[in-house]
Amino acid sequence: MTSEPRVLSGRYRIDELIGRGGMASVYRGYDMTLGRAIAVKILKRELAHDAAFRTRFRLEAQAASRMANPTIVRVFDAGEDTERDADGSTHPVPYIVMELVEGALLKDVVEAGPIPEADAVRYVDGILEALEYSHRAGVVHRDIKPGNVMITDAGQVKVMDFGIARAVSDSSSTVADTTAILGTAAYFSPEQAKGEAVDGRADLYSTGVVLFELLTGRAPFRGESPVAVAYQHVSETPESPSELNPDVSRALDAVVLRALAKDPFQRYQSAEQFRSALATAIGGAAPTKRQLGALTTELYGPNPRQAAETARSLRQLSTDDTMTRTQSGPPAAWIWTGIAVLAVVIISLFFWIVTIQPASDVPSSARVVPTLAGQTYEAANLALAEADLNAVRRDETSDTVPEGFVIRTVPTAGTGVAAGHDVTVYVSTGAETTPVPPLEGLSEADARAAIQGAGLVVGQITSRSVPGRSEGTVISSSPEADTRVIVGSRVDLVTATGRVPIINYVGFTLQAATESLTGPDVQLDVARVEDPGCAATDPEIVTQQSIPPGEAAVGSTISLTVCTGEP
Repeated sequence: MTSEPRVLSGRYRIDELIGRGGMASVYRGYDMTLGRAIAVKILKRELAHDAAFRTRFRLEAQAASRMANPTIVRVFDAGEDTERDADGSTHPVPYIVMELVEGALLKDVVEAGPIPEADAVRYVDGILEALEYSHRAGVVHRDIKPGNVMITDAGQVKVMDFGIARAVSDSSSTVADTTAILGTAAYFSPEQAKGEAVDGRADLYSTGVVLFELLTGRAPFRGESPVAVAYQHVSETPESPSELNPDVSRALDAVVLRALAKDPFQRYQSAEQFRSALATAIGGAAPTKRQLGALTTELYGPNPRQAAETARSLRQLSTDDTMTRTQSGPPAAWIWTGIAVLAVVIISLFFWIVTIQPASDVPSSARVVPTLAGQTYEAANLALAEADLNAVRRDETSDTVPEGFVIRTVPTAGTGVAAGHDVTVYVSTGAETTPVPPLEGLSEADARAAIQGAGLVVGQITSRSVPGRSEGTVISSSPEADTRVIVGSRVDLVTATGRVPIINYVGFTLQAATESLTGPDVQLDVARVEDPGCAATDPEIVTQQSIPPGEAAVGSTISLTVCTGEP
């Protein structure tokens, strides 16, 4: 006997299973209200028991539903149903309803091995287009990996699960829990691995890992455990893709190395920058090996392993007795003639040095200013004292000479002066620094003025929803206020959107809806509206809301309608 198909919330029919991941299972489904095919992601039962996670999950899914771009899998709805167990108890079933995409996961594509450069760049460009859109909307994905990227039958890139990683990370109590839910640490950025706050540049790092894997058939860092892989993300230098796949151009090597920089400020600062670099790499000239080596040193510092391999190669060449001369040597007569000429020159030079007389007009009191640049002031002072010269210190800022070291002298090194002459020694106080001004709570315009007034540069500005903060209000800065930075450094800002996400509360109890709307994640005022035209229920159930699902202005009031008529 065929069982009736399962239907969630009386609307979404669940058909066959089409995918399974670390945190959810995905089913083909059908929206019986709108009459269209859909995909339904149902969270695993162990996640569904966490009430805080369920709330965060609904809010993040609702935020993701606002993004409409051809490279992003659309989220249509998010809700929660209940399921009865064999013992008669019930448990919640959170779900999200998504666009149904016919195609293959990028994960399945890359498992077959490296793919051609042109295809790899096309896929990554599609991912970056999605990130370019989401980052402008203030949404950081946090879990870019091949398992979250679909390639349609027509070759279109579709990125999915926006906002879900944030819901997981905000609700997980430990790094181990989060890692288990996200499945793999192979695509973590260093800041994610260290548990630090992340922004859009973490997504760009993960995209760099995906590009590396597409070009080489493997991730840049591998280990026996997520912790081991995370350690490598933080401290190890990745190989260039061409070291694993000689078909990869050095131009793409440079792009990948920049994307995988440990310091977010050394990476591409936006998806647009990353896309531009990819386009240049495909159509432009490749860097030399020397330039690529300089880039590696700049981004990752000295690489002892690479240095050891280079030394071993040089030793091998110097002791290789299998190499044969391909050209005959010069005639012996020419060799002896050259030796004779060289001997005559050496003898003549020696005779001139021995017979030359010192000038008699050099005063006995003359002193020569020694070379002091690059020495500490203490060493310079001692050297001048030994030369019977007097040091006069002058402090000066310098971006290139470390604090306490000599920049230059006046008179300059090699100048002859009388004994006891003053030599001005310019000593570095280090780069000129200034404190980051307090910016939290200012408007974006006032924050820009304060940053520029301090001799700093306004960096990346991202926006996110923060309850209680009006649009454009600065939430935080990086670096933080009062941090001393070099003059001319950039300061990144996070500002409020002035709006907060709300979901569809129809069907919620009035108490649950009120607690969610007035809670710390939304902070709206709630007005209860009575409808005597329908029968009252206990507890009261919300039948209408004055603000539709989506976003509401910070501090606004939402009316929730409940039935108060005779039962």
